[in-house]
Amino acid sequence: MGHPLLLVQLLVILLVSRAVSWLLRYLGQPAVIGEMIAGLVMGPMVFGALAPDAQAALFPKESLSSLNSLSTLGLVLFMLVVGAELRLPGGLKAQLKTAGWIGGLAVLLPMILGFAAAPLLYDGFAPAGVGFFPFAAFMATAGAITALPVMARILKDRNLTDSLPGRLGIGAAALADALAWLLLAVVVALISAHGDWMPFWRTAIGLVALTVIAFGIIRPLSQRLLDRHAPDGKPDRAVLAFLLIGALAFAAATEWLNLHAVFGAFVFGLSLPRDDRLLKSLIERIEYVAIVALLPVFFVLAGLSTTAHMSGADAGIALLLVLGVAIIGKLVGGTAGARISGLSWRNSFAVGSLMNARGLMELIVMKVGLDAGVIDQRMFTLLLIMAIVTTMMTTPMVLAFTRSRKDATEVSSYGHKLRDQE
Repeated sequence: MGHPLLLVQLLVILLVSRAVSWLLRYLGQPAVIGEMIAGLVMGPMVFGALAPDAQAALFPKESLSSLNSLSTLGLVLFMLVVGAELRLPGGLKAQLKTAGWIGGLAVLLPMILGFAAAPLLYDGFAPAGVGFFPFAAFMATAGAITALPVMARILKDRNLTDSLPGRLGIGAAALADALAWLLLAVVVALISAHGDWMPFWRTAIGLVALTVIAFGIIRPLSQRLLDRHAPDGKPDRAVLAFLLIGALAFAAATEWLNLHAVFGAFVFGLSLPRDDRLLKSLIERIEYVAIVALLPVFFVLAGLSTTAHMSGADAGIALLLVLGVAIIGKLVGGTAGARISGLSWRNSFAVGSLMNARGLMELIVMKVGLDAGVIDQRMFTLLLIMAIVTTMMTTPMVLAFTRSRKDATEVSSYGHKLRDQE
């Protein structure tokens, strides 16, 4: 009886996700926003409130393990491609310092604000038994995330990928996300230690060893396999099997290390050669399946993890606080980094707006925190709303700051210097 229900669940999930995504894309928003909202709609706040019996029949608790397995597989495949995709755009040497300023401040300021806001949220929203520092560190890290894949798709849809704000935004997001994921790994390791430092050091040493294996063994091995079996950059079935086995093995290893599976898949993808032809094949063969068929399951499970039982005024104040920290931290941090580097105010605000995009990456971070027990369903719900709101802000704000210039080309002295260096 479980298999027919699973098929019905998948059918409903895909239909609702595609319908809401189509509506949101028609309104000028990226498809991921529609999928995030679809997950929220199918959770207790909408579907569960309007038709609780129907929701309970469609998503009984005993059936969620199968959906969780599909969701984890989707995350592993997606993070494999994200790791393989992570790179700075052209003009690396000229842009690295600027991207560092933008990415650094767009991580540092939200983290400072997150730590500052944590005492106001801890008593009412931290799960019982979770210490203040792990909770504060997670809140700081959650605010520092920028969704590089969502940003890249927004820029591509608006033909802004090669604009100066677009190139610097992608480069800064790559640096910011690498730093934020490292900090998140440390936070999760600290949480899983439960006051005993031995599990923490086991996790930390294991992660270092896994990274050494990835870049010392996997990277040259995968390069040789590609040279031999995929000289045209298109991996055959044997190479594709190697990539899938590697991603799953690294995901299993990080799970064993008390980290989330997404860390292992990301590290494995990061170790792969920076080959655009390989990336294109991974996107066509793996990412499309993950995004279209599996990640909508993750969004729905995220929606099912929310709660409609929020304590009125306290929840409203907490939501405003979370939104304020997230938006101010990213907009001010990213804009300040761009201005320090010599960009005009207009392009600086465009870059700051791009850094405010969160989308799927934020949901993955939230799920890691929920699974680790550092946040509860109420804070998960607030963070999900924050992720939707901040990502929806990105497209209209970027268009507002780039509309008057066809290609958003910087004309300041910095812009001329950058083009000369390239």
